[in-house]
Amino acid sequence: MEREQIIQQLIKEQGYSLRAFAEKCDIPYTSLYTILNRTGIGKASVDVVIRMCRELGITVDELEELSAQDTTKSSSHSYADFEKLVARNGKALSVEQKMRLIQLLSEIDN
Repeated sequence: MEREQIIQQLIKEQGYSLRAFAEKCDIPYTSLYTILNRTGIGKASVDVVIRMCRELGITVDELEELSAQDTTKSSSHSYADFEKLVARNGKALSVEQKMRLIQLLSEIDN
């Protein structure tokens, strides 16, 4: 899977719109859109890529590993992956995001 697709997938999985994620990363929305849909991550500055990865709870190395994996493997996440993601980003989640996460988890149990 392409790095841009991975970033877009992670943004969606974490409940952000592109505009909200751009704001969270302090990147102009038009720049984020261009990186993800036109020029590619390889043309973005290192600082921007690091900021995006940090906000998504992954490292740049993990992004590269995900892009190298088979597409069927990259779409299946384990409990350990989820646990690591929450541990990395839990403090940065807003109350609204935490409540949404609780709601999603309670729906799984039912």
